[in-house]
Parts: sequence; structure tokens; C-alpha cells
Amino acid sequence: MMKRVMLVEDEEFILQGILCIVDWASIDMEVAYTAHNGEEALEKFRQDPVDIIVTDVEMPLLDGLGLIREIRKDNARVRCLILSGYDEFEYARTALSLDVEEYILKPINDEMLREALLKAAARLDDMDRKQAANMEEKIGWAQFLKGALKEEEQKGFIQLLPGIKDASGIFPALMKIDLESVGEQEGITPILIEFQNREERIRPIYLKTDILLILLYGNADTQNQDAERIFGEIQNRIESGSGILTFLAAGNRIGAYEELPESYQRMNHLLRYRITAGWGRCVSESSIAEKRPGGVSIDLAYLRKKILEKDQDGARNYLEELFMGIAESGADIDEVYQNALKVVLLLQDIKSEYKIGSSKTVRSLTEIFDHIYRAEDIAGMRTVLVLEISAVIMALHTEDSHYTPVIREILSCLQENYREDLSLKVLSYKYHMNASYLGQIFQKEVGCPFNQYLSNIKNEKAKDMILNTNMKIQDIAREVGYLDTSYFYRKFKQCYGVSPASLRGMKKY
Repeated sequence: MMKRVMLVEDEEFILQGILCIVDWASIDMEVAYTAHNGEEALEKFRQDPVDIIVTDVEMPLLDGLGLIREIRKDNARVRCLILSGYDEFEYARTALSLDVEEYILKPINDEMLREALLKAAARLDDMDRKQAANMEEKIGWAQFLKGALKEEEQKGFIQLLPGIKDASGIFPALMKIDLESVGEQEGITPILIEFQNREERIRPIYLKTDILLILLYGNADTQNQDAERIFGEIQNRIESGSGILTFLAAGNRIGAYEELPESYQRMNHLLRYRITAGWGRCVSESSIAEKRPGGVSIDLAYLRKKILEKDQDGARNYLEELFMGIAESGADIDEVYQNALKVVLLLQDIKSEYKIGSSKTVRSLTEIFDHIYRAEDIAGMRTVLVLEISAVIMALHTEDSHYTPVIREILSCLQENYREDLSLKVLSYKYHMNASYLGQIFQKEVGCPFNQYLSNIKNEKAKDMILNTNMKIQDIAREVGYLDTSYFYRKFKQCYGVSPASLRGMKKY
């Protein structure tokens, strides 16, 4: 197919020279139009895009690099050749960053220009072939997953896919991407790079603008829970490294590609849980199957028991089950608010009974109601309640007067020195006690292991900084004593059921 070219040069005699030194028809090209400065060229290109631009660097109004920079904002396909009388490194480096095909010094060598044009045309053909192949694959996957292919077409499609060993199978997942969190420059490239960097054999397939199908090819020992862990690790690294928010729906292991369309339908169903779970979560078929039935009926006695036992994980998990049940049942918003307010009133009773006053972390009744009504979705409401329950449990630890003196002193020490690398071994040496015995009495009195309690303090401090400062999340992680940001993401999500970036994204909270 003939390629259309635009020539941009402010000196008319050089412009005419370029027109004449190249036999355009012989290389299957035509000069569609010319321009004498960058602004004129940009206006013409926006009205009628061409395939190749040959432009001078030094021009009035808008120079050649500025022209290409503006065009690159909307068009990555067009090939650009730079003409310059300056052999300067900075020009060449900028041209390279703008994906310029060739940097040609004046006076122009006609053979060099011809070769550069042919190279640009070949690059265009290669890009178009890849785009066509990607589109064909995308359409093929869409039809295959919908079960719309005929039997022979399905067999032919499957033959093009990598083989599956009988003992291994595939662990599929759907990844939904929060496009508002995707950077304009890199797009979803950080996501694809993270898949490439894994030791496991993983294939991501771009189905829609915001949906990736992920195929993890397991080995003989890989189980569903192993795949979920791997997906969760990838999700944490994507979020901590680039700030891109995702939601994962993980399917169970399949032994053949023929099973994938049915699995895809189930995973699509799981994507609805993002409404209650929020961004930064991974929901699996097995985890949903384990959820307790009961719709939107809340068991306040059970939740109260978990809070008073200081079982933060148990209380959080129950709330997640409750709100997932709300989403699954299709309850109206009034019913959602009623259940949320029942939890708030329960917390108010506990605070009154145990004389827990409002503070920076434990909010007043009015404040909690206000945050619930300002939440943008069910996930935001659930997060408000989870954070408040966590604050109440931490306050119960602080206010408990039944601790022995040594445990009370240790709790005070942890509140002040949580950033340090504290351990039971260090504290047992300080208090002249056996580390194992100290760990046993700590768990018996406090209600959770030492490491979990220390992690809860770190996460509580981090939560306050996420909500009340503009610090970068990796800086917050270091501030509270986490050297590994990805590890911080995992521990924070375990504590509150929501990732740090997801919490910060709830701007109205």
C-alpha cells in the first residue's frame, strides 16, 4: 500500500530539493503535502494524518522536535525522520525518546534519505501486521470465551495455544484494571512487565480496555491456593510499584482449554464482587464457595464476640462476608445503610461500655455516620466500618486494666518504638524471661501473637498517614518500619482488607 508523506522545512529551496532528489513513486510513496513550520505541519496532520513525516529541527513557531512531541501525544504509529544541520547529542537523545526513525545530518545524502524512508515503510508494515494479528487474536479469544466458535473453529483455535501437560493444568484469572489509576505515559506496561518478571509460566491476554485474561500454567504440585497466592503477589507488586489498582477474579484449575469458556463465565460473575470488596483484592471461586449463607441478615452477637475477643481478622472477615452477601442478594441501598448503621450502633455500645472516648483514631458517632453517607460505594462503606472496628480493638488493648505489669510495659514500649526491629527475643532479654514463655503469656493476655500486634500498630500508624498526609506510600512504609513496600502492602491488606493505594483512592473518606 502506498505510504503518504509530509515534508516540513522552513527553507523553500531545501524543501524543493527534497521533493526532487527522491523518486517517490519508485518506493511506493507520495508527498501528500508540505509545511514551512511546526505549527502549520501540526494543523495539517491533525486534519489529515500521514504515514511518514520528514522534518527539519530548527524552524520558527514550533521546531521539529516540538512537532513530533505534540503528534506523539495522540499517534504512536506515524514514522518520523529528522533533518538537522547540527550534530549535537541532546538533539539525537531527544529524538530517540520520541521514537524517531532516523536522524539525518545536512547536507542530505539522497541514498541515505531513500534508505531511511524504506526502513520507515518497513517498520510501518510490521506494526500494522502485529496490530492486525493482535486484533485477530483478541477477536478470536472473545469468540472462544463466549462459546461462539463452531466445533472445528474451536479445535483450530486451541491448536494454536501452548500445550498443557496432563499433570499441570491451567489456573485462569480475570484482572479488571482501574483505568483512572493508569499513568498516561506507561499505560498498562507495568502490569505486563510484572507478568514477564515472574518465574512461573504466565500468559496475559488483553480482552478489553480494562480486562486481562491471565493464564498461569502450573506444575504437578500447584494447587488453587498456590495460584491465588501468586496472583496476589503480582497484584501487590503492580500496585506498590506503579500505583495501578486492579481487582482479580481467580478461577479453579482446569485441565483443558475446552473448559475455559465455562470458567470464564464464572470468573465474570466473580468480578461483581468488586462492588463490595473494592480495588486491590483477589476473589476466588473457592473463597466465595466457603462464604456463609444468610443474605444480608447481620449477626450482631457474633460480631460483638469477635470484637471483644480482639479478633481483628475474624471481625473483618465477617464484615467482608456480610457485604459480599449484600452484593450477591441485590439488596437495595436502604438495606445496605441499615446494616451499616447497626454495626455503628454496636460499636457505640462497646465504646460506651468500655469507656472508650473519641480520639484521632476512634471517631465519634456523628463522624462515622458522616463518612458512611459520603462513601461512594459499598466498598467505601465497608472500609469505614473495618477501620473503625480496628481502632476500637486497638483501644480495647490500650484500655485493658487486666494486663500484668510486664505485658502492660511491653504494650507501652511497642506504642512508642514500633519503628524499631523489636522481637520477643529482644524483649525477653530486657525483662529476663524465656522468649517462648513471654510469647505465650503475651498471646494469652492480649489475644493475638506478638508479631501480629506489632504489625497492627504499624498499620494503624500507616493508615493515619495515608488518610491525613500527602506522603508517598513507599515513604509511609519506611516511616512505620517496613523496608519492603510490597511486604507492607501485603500486611496492610491483611489487616484492613483494603490496600494502601485503594484506601487513599477513597478521597471522600
